[in-house]
Amino acid sequence: MMGERTVAQEALFYSFSLERHVPADHMLRSIDRFVDLSGIREHLKPFYSEMGRPSIDPELMIRMLIIGYCMGIRSERRLCDEVHLNLAYRWFCRLGLEGDVPDHSTFSKNRHGRFRDSDLLRRLFETTVERCMAEGLVGGEGFAVDASLIRADANRQTGGPGSEGLPPDADTRAVREYLAVLDDAAFGAATPVVPKFLAPADPASRWTCAHGGQAYYAYSTNYLIDLDHAVIMDVEPSTAIQQAEVTACKRMIERVQDRFGVWPERLAADTGYGSAEMLAWLVHERDIHPHIPCSTSLPAATAPSLGQTSAMTWATTAMSALPATACVRATATSRSSAAMSARTASSAIAPGSRTAPAATCGNAARPTCRPARSRAPSTKALVTWPAILPPRTRM
Repeated sequence: MMGERTVAQEALFYSFSLERHVPADHMLRSIDRFVDLSGIREHLKPFYSEMGRPSIDPELMIRMLIIGYCMGIRSERRLCDEVHLNLAYRWFCRLGLEGDVPDHSTFSKNRHGRFRDSDLLRRLFETTVERCMAEGLVGGEGFAVDASLIRADANRQTGGPGSEGLPPDADTRAVREYLAVLDDAAFGAATPVVPKFLAPADPASRWTCAHGGQAYYAYSTNYLIDLDHAVIMDVEPSTAIQQAEVTACKRMIERVQDRFGVWPERLAADTGYGSAEMLAWLVHERDIHPHIPCSTSLPAATAPSLGQTSAMTWATTAMSALPATACVRATATSRSSAAMSARTASSAIAPGSRTAPAATCGNAARPTCRPARSRAPSTKALVTWPAILPPRTRM
């Protein structure tokens, strides 16, 4: 017999608990065990007035932002809708069933106001790093650095030539922030070259096509990562050019050393960080061994037999096989031969021309590398780091 739903009188009282309806294996439960935001209110206290209407709880906004980052919710409008509807999100934010979700504009107002003035997000980031260090997730011996492009919120069709500058009547918040960082080495002072195009909506962004394809306005977000468990030790924004990214790398290394007392033994990076000035800073001033392909040509007087171009052979997978004081062998005859030699393993030459065991390009099961294409034999000189770096400056 077909059943029929019985419409009964609604109950006068309900017993409902969010705690029982959030699964024990939900990801937010695992995250909540490590979230301690007890110090936020004390940190932000000087930035709130002692009079007036109570504000939105800053801990609620931070918890909502954590949900957005963990669940891939990029829009703050959508984030507010999801927290309003999702029981697990309400449980994580301590809202209960009847708690009000703040308006999306609250986030942008605080991001450009109290959060920026108090440097709250930087403090939260460093607190997270300290917790990772306390849990033994940070080795502190090897770091890697790289930058990622972040597309700016600027229409590529509305920009104009950089040589013409900004319109005389431009007086937006983005323009004021752009003028404030003109002398910053990670932004306006990174290079004397005038940008090809300038976006009035976001003039601090840089016109780039580094990813190939259609060019667009973008920023660079720079990461300093510990190689043990891929913990991000520091982050620094910059304009999207190589010189600014190198400056950001230096700032991150210095800040990690000052803030956490972590002094890495080696740094891995790509060719963009392989200038002679950068390598000299790492070796002479910070005593960090660079595992970086060299991007600077050798002076003819220093190595006349190498010609005008040179390159560092570097195998990332062999980094752990290199001794702590090893330097990488520099070989080159031309750009094409450098590209082929990058596929071969390089020998490790210690400072003072002391020889060290040759580094391999694979793991223990693969002691040899894939052979490079045959080419005419040529004489190659071994050049140690001091030969290609500027003289050490006395401090």
